[in-house]
Amino acid sequence: MTQSRPAPTQAHEHLDLPRGFRCFVTAAGLREHGPDVSLLAAEDTENASSAAVFTQSLFAGPSVRVSREALSGGAGRALVTVAKNANVATGQVGLDNARELQQLAAGVAGLDAEQVFVASTGVIGRRYPMDLLRSAFDAMADDGGVGATTEADAVAVAEAMMTTDTHPKTAEAQVAGSDARVVGIAKGVGMVEPNMATMIAAICTDAQVPAEELDEVFRRVVDRTFNALSVDTDTSTSDSAVILASGAAGPVPADAFEDAVAAVCLDLTRQLARDGEGATKLLTVSVTAARDDAQAKRVAKAVLNSPLVKTAVHGADPNWGRVAMAIGKLGVEGGPDQDIDPEKVRIVFGDLETYPTFAGEAELERLTQIMSAESVEIRVELGIDNSGEGGTATVYGCDLTREYIAINADYTT
Repeated sequence: MTQSRPAPTQAHEHLDLPRGFRCFVTAAGLREHGPDVSLLAAEDTENASSAAVFTQSLFAGPSVRVSREALSGGAGRALVTVAKNANVATGQVGLDNARELQQLAAGVAGLDAEQVFVASTGVIGRRYPMDLLRSAFDAMADDGGVGATTEADAVAVAEAMMTTDTHPKTAEAQVAGSDARVVGIAKGVGMVEPNMATMIAAICTDAQVPAEELDEVFRRVVDRTFNALSVDTDTSTSDSAVILASGAAGPVPADAFEDAVAAVCLDLTRQLARDGEGATKLLTVSVTAARDDAQAKRVAKAVLNSPLVKTAVHGADPNWGRVAMAIGKLGVEGGPDQDIDPEKVRIVFGDLETYPTFAGEAELERLTQIMSAESVEIRVELGIDNSGEGGTATVYGCDLTREYIAINADYTT
């Protein structure tokens, strides 16, 4: 049975890119209908900069390999994305094809190939259909490339990225104290468990930020947003998160810039979690009073990723003991969480404490109501450091449904 999907946290019908950016989308024929290739480029000026983070998977695809090279060169100015084909585990031919894709995109953008990040998403083990891609970029070039006047905007780029996403995901924020903007685009609803940034995200801004500072800001933000996301515990081979800064708005206050980037990335993280494959509910797990932030995140992820917790949330089953189970399994002998004491732990669903003072049937009925909502929040206080300075973490995910199984059982067919 098809499940209803929760609405996105924010939906744009049209979203202009910041100053100094152009984009182009085209239908190369990788999917049955609609655009499947996008190109997002910043003007190559002395004020432009970029940063990126990529999957740590051992099977990282050629798109990630060539993008890492672009990052190390420090001159990344554009991102080309191919949907419906991951080009992973495709050998030397796949790597050669990714380099050719860089060159094709660079020709349209008026850049050097080494300035182009590449992102791919789709089925693993299939090489790019290069004839289709060559034709698509020839058409882009004939139409004037990213310098042309087109109707493509951030929403169009987000739509061209989608695979099993049900809607495009975009977000924006103003940098306080300036007229600079931050606009974000993302895709990803399955094979989502961060070991960097789990999906594809493109963040663009017209703020002027030195490359080293941009990298530091982006890594901090990614750690508490995209890296706090999980749908199904599986880390993709193609995860890429890129931030491009055109510098067209000039320098901005550092703290305000990081706040704006964080707001955009958190918005996208919540949208990705809500749209998890087959999902009907957003699940948020927060942990406080831990020994440190790392421990708090381990505990939060253990709860968020538990299939038993996720299915209970889906069915609004008031089986709060599954959260206790998820925490308890971290007490493996010799593990890093031996200092968790069940007698000090507190578990709360919404505004209802379920442990240690959980009572009886009336509370079970109230818990069922809480778990029936489209957004379910679980809070865990570990009681290890109650000074107010203990470790904290908040992570985002979704419920586990029959539709998730149906989608992934038939993914390639």
